[in-house]
Amino acid sequence: MENVFGDIGKLGFGLMRLPTGEDGKIDIEQTKTMVDLFMDAGFNYFDTAWAYAGSEDAIRQALVERYPRESYRLATKNAAWINCATREEAVSQFDVSLRQTGAGYFDFYLLHNLGEGRTHFFDDYDMWSFVRDLKEQGKVRHIGFSAHCSADELDQILTAHPEAEFVQLQINYADWESPSVQSRRCYEVARKHGKPVIVMEPVKGGMLATPPEEVRQLFEKAEPESTPASWAFRFAADLDGVVTVLSGMSNVPQMEENIGVLKGFDHLTDEQKAVIRDATEALGRYPVIPCTSCDYCAKVCPRNIGISGTFTADNYLTLYGNMAMALNQENWLVAMHGKARADECIKCGKCEDACPQHIAITDMLDKCVSDLGIQ
Repeated sequence: MENVFGDIGKLGFGLMRLPTGEDGKIDIEQTKTMVDLFMDAGFNYFDTAWAYAGSEDAIRQALVERYPRESYRLATKNAAWINCATREEAVSQFDVSLRQTGAGYFDFYLLHNLGEGRTHFFDDYDMWSFVRDLKEQGKVRHIGFSAHCSADELDQILTAHPEAEFVQLQINYADWESPSVQSRRCYEVARKHGKPVIVMEPVKGGMLATPPEEVRQLFEKAEPESTPASWAFRFAADLDGVVTVLSGMSNVPQMEENIGVLKGFDHLTDEQKAVIRDATEALGRYPVIPCTSCDYCAKVCPRNIGISGTFTADNYLTLYGNMAMALNQENWLVAMHGKARADECIKCGKCEDACPQHIAITDMLDKCVSDLGIQ
């Protein structure tokens, strides 16, 4: 398939986790600095979404109003499955995104997070014909979709919709052979259909930036100067057909580090690939909850429970055996962010329907209540 992306570089700026100030609002000035570093390094692909609160407005201020329109590539997404009871509500997301970004048009427009119980909304509301019409009208340049689904479902979607020009998939070394995420199998399906791949969650929501000690030591022995996160980025960027690797960067140091890792990156050596295989095997021995903090569950939880924060805290306990640190995380990410604690779950199951990682959330919340002594 034709490369619709051009030369955008191996690092993409994911705008899901932008820096925030003490008031909880996006720090526009720090975001501007990050945008400038990113553009100066020769990268130009920015990934936002209607569902990323404040993100589209922030990128208008930090990028759109400060750079020539032809100098960057902007992608956003339509989440027809979030609080849309009619087709009109679903398609209206495009006009909201266009207004919030001020971009005039989108280089790439994605149907957001297909998979399982979410896919049918895009079919029911005929969103495929909607995005085709947007492309014909010149309001978007290229159309694709992001997906958290099985390889079989991905194959069905790509077979039914060859008009999709690219696909965005969760790919990282921890999930490569995962029976639930199926990173390798989904990647192979995309390659079979000739679709370029945008990688999301290369560091698995930050989990692979701070892996357990056994994994960290493997990486440090092989390359003392490299961070665990750099190994995760290089794993994803090394794959054939991967156009760029998104990073949801939250501060300037993260931006600087990731630029250093992927600017000019070519390929991993056989020795480096062997190190990653060893790290994958070691990581698989730790029973962590595979949450990436996407917070799709939070959008549908009727009790406003801090699900991802609770899981992060429990994973801290599993990986590091430090109860004090885990409880500090739970207090900060749940109580201090105005969320309800895990013991208030009413087990309605809505969170599990929305979870792209296929987590048995209600069971895991019970586990966290027991592990962390929540009451």
